[in-house]
Amino acid sequence: MTCQTHIVIDLSQQRLSLMDGSTLIKSYPVCTAKNGAGEKNGSECTPRGRHIIRAKIGEGAALGSVLVGRRLTGEQYGQQLATEQPNRDWILSRILWLSGEERGKNRLGTVDTMRRYIYIHGAPDDLLTSAPSSHGCIRMFNADVIELFDSVKPGTRVLISE
Repeated sequence: MTCQTHIVIDLSQQRLSLMDGSTLIKSYPVCTAKNGAGEKNGSECTPRGRHIIRAKIGEGAALGSVLVGRRLTGEQYGQQLATEQPNRDWILSRILWLSGEERGKNRLGTVDTMRRYIYIHGAPDDLLTSAPSSHGCIRMFNADVIELFDSVKPGTRVLISE
């Protein structure tokens, strides 16, 4: 990937596009916050504006590996685990941890994307619907997030817009 590689997330379309300059490389369906767009701590909204990928977590983990607190738990997501813990907020396979670049909008103070632990991450396939339903993060199908993870590096720019 070139230094022109960046990600555009369109909240209204529930789409993530991997771009090289103005050329579309690949587009993926995503699921963003059920509470809509917003930047405040505790809002459970998806933050808008310019971000970067601050960290990549989960490299080499198996598809469906469970992460908690940005650490692999050793669990593998499946129907039994889903049945046993129906209200768990599943973070699976990979994490791309976002950091805001716009001071006062999505960086520092009460609007800090990184301190809100906003990620692009894998989720159970049945949680990815065309209707927003996350707690603020950008959910992706597991195979898609692994493909995206392998295509970007820390520092990759991410624009989230409505």
